Amino acid sequence: MFGCGMILKKSDGVDLNAFYPVRPECSDDSRKTRFKVKPGKTLSARKWHAAFSEDGRLDVAKVLHRIQRGGVHPSIRGVVWEFLLGCFDPNSTFDERNQLRQRRREQYGIWKAECQKMVPLIGCGRVITSPIKNDNGQRLNADKDCNGAVSSSSLDPSTGHGGLVHNTNEKKVTNWKLILHQIGLDVVRTDRALAFYESEINRAKLWNVLAVYAWVDSDIGYVQGMNDICSPMVILLEHEADAFWCFERAMRKLRENFRCTTSSIGVQSQLRTLSTIIKTIDPQLHQHLEDLDGGEYLFAIHMLMVLFRREFSFIDALYLWELIWAMEYNPNIYSMYEDTAVAETALKVDEKLLIKQCGKFEKEKVKTGHVDHESALAVFLVASVLETKNKTLLKEAKGLEDVVKVSLSLSLSLSLSLSLNGLLFIICYDLV
Repeated sequence: MFGCGMILKKSDGVDLNAFYPVRPECSDDSRKTRFKVKPGKTLSARKWHAAFSEDGRLDVAKVLHRIQRGGVHPSIRGVVWEFLLGCFDPNSTFDERNQLRQRRREQYGIWKAECQKMVPLIGCGRVITSPIKNDNGQRLNADKDCNGAVSSSSLDPSTGHGGLVHNTNEKKVTNWKLILHQIGLDVVRTDRALAFYESEINRAKLWNVLAVYAWVDSDIGYVQGMNDICSPMVILLEHEADAFWCFERAMRKLRENFRCTTSSIGVQSQLRTLSTIIKTIDPQLHQHLEDLDGGEYLFAIHMLMVLFRREFSFIDALYLWELIWAMEYNPNIYSMYEDTAVAETALKVDEKLLIKQCGKFEKEKVKTGHVDHESALAVFLVASVLETKNKTLLKEAKGLEDVVKVSLSLSLSLSLSLSLNGLLFIICYDLV
């Protein structure tokens, strides 16, 4: 579903709220949307279709240039995101992508059927919000209830290529069942202001995708916040399986953010990078934050985990995401998610062509030989937010609550620093 199926208006007068309508009773409390479609800058449907060759190969460099200047028109956002997130190879043909999409839909159907065998309510258009009980009518216990195991296929978390492993781990089944009601509770709270989620069918679609993903990627399972990442995919892509694969690709980039143990949080390494950046470019601000007991930058956890979903309006957050993904884009992303042999072949692509097809931020990484994946652009965006707000923080922040309040008082103009202040990110990257 592209933009909830709304009809396009002229580019210079697009009613963005018509693509993602807000429930009338929530309109007063909704964040103001600042993103606007800019003719000549925003990637339009016409420019998007013109970027394909006759057989379907995409001129990705031309597309990235548009996105980095003005984002994506909401009428094509879903299909564009599939490329930005590595669902498809830009050098593939229409026929090759159609075949791949069909195979993926079939694979999702297999995984969903496995889940339905264990919990029949999956796929029935409803959402579970109550804990699942065992045959005795008691709540499941991970240490006592290990029934209902099936032979299952899962994404192998030890690789970056989605290899399949087989297991009959009964504990995995029970642990998965234990989190289904938590997924449901989060789903009914997700983007409640949007009219899209007034429909229980649509809420169930989000719950299905998250439930199947938690089964397939049992290493991460489900962590609160993943619902905020998944929701736009469910809204943008009509077919549930397509939404799943788009979310799965997004999680390839973000899944380590959600890996938490008793001794560490998933974004710990990014917080350390953030600390290093601020300490280097603004020692005074870093010292001030340390004096406030904020030197570990824990106040930035949610910004990094869900990519500013809570700081911007829904529409502005989508624009920010596609801007980040376009700037981080590497044409090898699709191949790197497939089998190792394909990835190794892709990495031999002519470097000049590779650099031309990379996003602005990724180009600098390729040129300088940086290969680490922890220094995501989102970290530098948070650094840019803090640096932009440094005078206010130094003057007004008397405690961590003040730091959070100042940091969250963002406007969309700060997201534009991705384009306008790219030099800051490059300098930061060379320093860490």
